[in-house]
Amino acid sequence: MTEETREPAPEGARREPEYLTVTSGLPPIRAVGLDAPWRWLRAGWRDFRAATGASLFYGGVLTAMGVILTQSWGKGAIEIAFLTGFLIVGPFLAMGLYDISRRVRSGRRAMVGDTLTAWKANPGAIGFYAVILALLLAVWIRVSIVVVALFFPQGVPSGATLAAQLLESPDALAFIGAYVAAGCGFALFVFATSVVSLPMLLERERMDALSAMITSFNALRANFRPMVLWGALVVALTAAGFATFYVGLLVALPVIGHATWHAYKDVVE
Repeated sequence: MTEETREPAPEGARREPEYLTVTSGLPPIRAVGLDAPWRWLRAGWRDFRAATGASLFYGGVLTAMGVILTQSWGKGAIEIAFLTGFLIVGPFLAMGLYDISRRVRSGRRAMVGDTLTAWKANPGAIGFYAVILALLLAVWIRVSIVVVALFFPQGVPSGATLAAQLLESPDALAFIGAYVAAGCGFALFVFATSVVSLPMLLERERMDALSAMITSFNALRANFRPMVLWGALVVALTAAGFATFYVGLLVALPVIGHATWHAYKDVVE
């Protein structure tokens, strides 16, 4: 890996984009500021307004999947595992939204039917990445169940019961700390390898999944603070959507999907 250096631009001259990471055979990574995540959200909102019908279709599908994942299980440990694991598989589920933003950006129509088969642009790499996400979700569910079982060996029938028991348990803070620590470590790994991977695989038909994951890791490493802020905004908006009895997810998830496309275009050369 080599670092590219540039001479400072003369005062008043037009500045060229700054590239922090240039890896042989992989796209270079641009440096962005802390204002970038907010810019991506604004761009995502513009795409949502430009293709409201198609965006709401995907918002409805993603919301329905969120409801199924979090309400169809009798055990609280599995319920909260799927609730948090929804963020792991979210990037793949938003594939159609990336295609909508790509079409809006190029001035083409963005109809639902045109985007349903977006994965065909790079089926091998996208399919392989989907398998990786599914395996990661399975691992996280097991980790989540183990953490809950350590503090509640008798089990909890539902997420609501777990929340009620936490209010009365002397180990509540220890459980929250352990669960957050395990979740944050797992989430950071997934985020590092997925933050720009799928939009890149959609646009670059010859890109393989491993190269996309390495490029995504480079993007996080070169723009750690903006990317951490972006991840926090994604979590906050998704949590707000769940807190509004899933209604907010109808808009929040499409906007996040569109914004992710703009994050990829902004960060990866």
